[in-house]
Amino acid sequence: MKKVYVGMSGGVDSSLTAALLKEQGYEVTGVYMKNWTQNMPGLECPWAEDLADAKRVAVSLDIDFKVFDFEDEYRHKVVQYMIDEYTLGRTPNPDIMCNQEVKFKLFLEAAKEDGADLIATGHYAKVEHKSNTGYLKRAIDKSKDQTYFLYRITGEALKDTLFPIGEFEKNEVRKMAEERGLFTAAKKDSQGICFVGQIGIRDFLSQFVKTTSGNIIDKKSGKILGQHDGAIFYTLGQRHGLDVGGGMPYFVVGKNMDLNEVYVTTNLNDENLWLEEIDLINASWINNPPVNGQKYLVRIRHQAPLVEATYFVDEKREFMKLSEKQRAVTGGQSLVVYENEYCLGGGIVL
Repeated sequence: MKKVYVGMSGGVDSSLTAALLKEQGYEVTGVYMKNWTQNMPGLECPWAEDLADAKRVAVSLDIDFKVFDFEDEYRHKVVQYMIDEYTLGRTPNPDIMCNQEVKFKLFLEAAKEDGADLIATGHYAKVEHKSNTGYLKRAIDKSKDQTYFLYRITGEALKDTLFPIGEFEKNEVRKMAEERGLFTAAKKDSQGICFVGQIGIRDFLSQFVKTTSGNIIDKKSGKILGQHDGAIFYTLGQRHGLDVGGGMPYFVVGKNMDLNEVYVTTNLNDENLWLEEIDLINASWINNPPVNGQKYLVRIRHQAPLVEATYFVDEKREFMKLSEKQRAVTGGQSLVVYENEYCLGGGIVL
C-alpha cells in the first residue's frame, strides 16, 4: 500500500483530497504546513483555526496527522521575494513562488524523508504520469483551474504528486464533501494571498517597506497631477486609487522607482499599455521547452483568456509574440504556456 502525505490547509478541497485517497486504498497522512503565523494590524492570522479544522477532518477520517513547520523558509523564499520584487517596481505572484519553493519542494522532500511515496494537494489541476515523469494538465473545472499557479513545478516533482479533485467541478467537490460528512464541506474558500489575507497588499507592504510620497505625472504633458504615497503600490493599467481629479479616467502607464514617480495617461491606446511581444526571464519548463517558432496558447494572468502566441528563443532573448496585443502585461507577473490541455511551463514577464 503506497503512503501519501496530503497537504491539508483546513479547507474543503484538501479535506476531500484526503478522503478520496483513503477510499482509493492509499495509506494517507494529513499534513498541515505551518507557513505563516504573524498577525497584521487589524487582522488576526487564521492559521490556528485552519490547523484545528484540518486536524478535525483528519480525526474524522481516522488518518495520521502531522504539522510541518516551514515558516522560516517561507518568510525567506516567498515573503521576502515578494517584498523585493515590489521594491524593484514589479508585481510578483507569491502563490506561484509558494508552490515552487514550499509545497512542491520543501513539503515533497520532507514527506519523502518521513517515509511517504507520494504527496497530494487540493489543487484544481490534473497530472499525467508516464515515462517516469509527470505532465501537468488543466482541471476539468476550467473556472477553477490552478495550473497558472503551478507552472514552475518540475516534471520530477509531479511524478510523485496526485491532484484527485482536478477531475471534478467545484460544486461537485462541496457535494462530495457533504456526502462524506466532512466538517469543512461548507467552509468558505480562503481569499487572496495566504499571508496577506483580507488586509490588502498595500497595508501588508507598509509593514515591511518604508515609502515616501512622490509625483503622479501626466505622461503626455509632463504636468504634475497629484501625489502618490509610494510608487511601489502602483501597477501597470491601474485606474482606481490615483485621486488625480475629474474628467477622463487616468491609467498608470509606467513608473520610475529611482525618481519615485508614477506616470499616467487618459489614452487607452497608449503604447505602454499594450504589448505584442512579451520577453520572459527565469523561464521554467515542466518537461521540455517549447519548440522555437511554434504556436501555443498563453495566459498572461490567472483567469485571463488563453490567447495564441508564437515562441521564440535565441542567445539574446526568450519571448512570446502574441497573435493580438494584450493590455497591461505587468513586469513580475507570469506568462504561462499551454499546448491543448497540457501546461508546459512559462516565465516571468520582464
